[in-house]
Amino acid sequence: MKRRGFFPAATLLASAVASQAIATAQRKLKVGQIGVAHGHASKLSVYKQSADYEVVGIVESNRALREQASGQPAFKDVPWMTQEQLLNYPELDVVLIETSPKECLAAAHDCIAAGKHIHLDKPAGESLPQFEKLLKIAEQQKLMVQMGYMYRYNPAVLLLRTMLSQGWLGEIFEVHAVMSKVLPKSDRDSLAIYPGGMMFELGCHLIDLVVGILGEPDRVSAHSQHASGQKDQLKDNMLAVLEYPRAISSIKSSAMEVEGFARRHLVVCGTEGTFHIQPLDNPSVRLALSKPRGDYKAGYQDIELPKYSRYVADAADMAQVNRSQKQNDYSYQHDLAVQRTVLKASVLPL
Repeated sequence: MKRRGFFPAATLLASAVASQAIATAQRKLKVGQIGVAHGHASKLSVYKQSADYEVVGIVESNRALREQASGQPAFKDVPWMTQEQLLNYPELDVVLIETSPKECLAAAHDCIAAGKHIHLDKPAGESLPQFEKLLKIAEQQKLMVQMGYMYRYNPAVLLLRTMLSQGWLGEIFEVHAVMSKVLPKSDRDSLAIYPGGMMFELGCHLIDLVVGILGEPDRVSAHSQHASGQKDQLKDNMLAVLEYPRAISSIKSSAMEVEGFARRHLVVCGTEGTFHIQPLDNPSVRLALSKPRGDYKAGYQDIELPKYSRYVADAADMAQVNRSQKQNDYSYQHDLAVQRTVLKASVLPL
């Protein structure tokens, strides 16, 4: 291109991009969903209730799953369509990927190839090379890949991140986390195909938090058991130890814990304080500080937090990123490090 012709072309391109950004900011974002097999597929209701989104359609090729989902409130009045129809829907902005982990990366690649931002439910499949390729293409096209780790915008986790950024807990040397429940037989059967069992299914949420706090570990030691005695081969009692130069983290997940939701917790210990969230799903914080910090006193204290609704803040954050109102809080590099750690902790190949 001749020099004199470059600047008018660049100006026109910049103007077109700016106009598109303004148009996106002024209308509801159009969102669709692929799959209902994932246990969190009903999160579509969050987008139906959000003022930021217009839900345009849902895809499910498995007839039995589709019929089962049709009677659920989350999918009521949402048009069913083929994947081709969804990806060609006019001005479609975002696609939620809610298939099984075995199928999620293929669907995600199709969406990214079509130029759509995606919310990819956890974990990010079984193939690290395939996920890494997905992230590279998304980054090249400036498309958002938002992972469905449900505690990222938990108010207790947000408070923890604030305290960590201000150095109030000192040098972190220990992180311990537990996430368990009693798993019904139907769910056990579907998860038994994964060698990682409950670490792959539930522990991945905790790994996302730990990597956010300490970074990617130098070493991961995975311990798994089929401890229940049930006839399936689900690894239902699992522990992962993540090692760092000056810290150790332990992550525990089982399929047999009575009232497991109430004991789901994250404990972060530093040289200047300890931050204990329990339970994670209805967060309450116990904080110990070596000296007063901000509005908090030295010693132990309990902190009350607002009730937490899963995925509401995630959906709002995605809308802001789509409208160029903020940067994504989670980098492609973070999500890749999390997935690499999840696979190691789940005894799955890289």
